[in-house]
Amino acid sequence: MKPYLIFTALTLFSFTSPVTLKGTWQFAGGIYNGKKESAPEGYALHRKYTTTSYQAFVIEKGVKPEKYETGNYSLKGDTCVDTETFCSQPSTITNIPIRYLYTLRHDTLTLKGTLPTGMRVEEYWTRIR
Repeated sequence: MKPYLIFTALTLFSFTSPVTLKGTWQFAGGIYNGKKESAPEGYALHRKYTTTSYQAFVIEKGVKPEKYETGNYSLKGDTCVDTETFCSQPSTITNIPIRYLYTLRHDTLTLKGTLPTGMRVEEYWTRIR
């Protein structure tokens, strides 16, 4: 194989999307219908991703983690399709696939999309493990 073809192939592969979000991520804030919201104080929201699913927990010091959401996801190109399968609170999006544009920069995951209700969402999650 010619050296320039190897360089081209390596360059293309270095810019492909990851196959998974596997790891633990902490909510770092978001923008909802143009209104900025910070991460909550006094507790943290974590998502533990496997290769195809996630579980979300409320983490509060001195208290057992509480699972508040589970779901499945898939990545294709710059799109993350997220389907919530369980929510401890009343939810209008359970079992409805939602498409988000996602980006990974360093250890920050950004999910940007529109919910079925019309709400525009941009969330930031920081990898902690």
